[in-house]
Amino acid sequence: QVQLVESGGGLVQAGGSLRLSCAASGNIFSINVIAWYRQAPGKQRELVAAITRGDSTNYVDSVKGRFAISRDNAKNTVFLQMNSLKPEDTAVYYCNADVNTGWGISNDYWGQGTQVTVSS
Repeated sequence: QVQLVESGGGLVQAGGSLRLSCAASGNIFSINVIAWYRQAPGKQRELVAAITRGDSTNYVDSVKGRFAISRDNAKNTVFLQMNSLKPEDTAVYYCNADVNTGWGISNDYWGQGTQVTVSS
């Protein structure tokens, strides 16, 4: 089994910054793509940023230039640096990982989510 634990959420004023972390543990051989999603009240969950094992990144247009995703493969951890936060960034942020557990088997795992609230 694999567990993803997010941390770093909180309340911040518009224009401020937060850094989210997601640590993966358990039966992990390697992690392929690892990503951050978010879900605001009444809206669908959306992909915010993703990073491959080779450090290729992808961002939703609304966060380009403000957010940066990075990963530490040795620690099975991914980070999301969020700068110039806007009220519309308010959401629950979820970590998602495509994990190889060995023997050619990979599965998709989700964290429990961390709340980010940006006040105007």
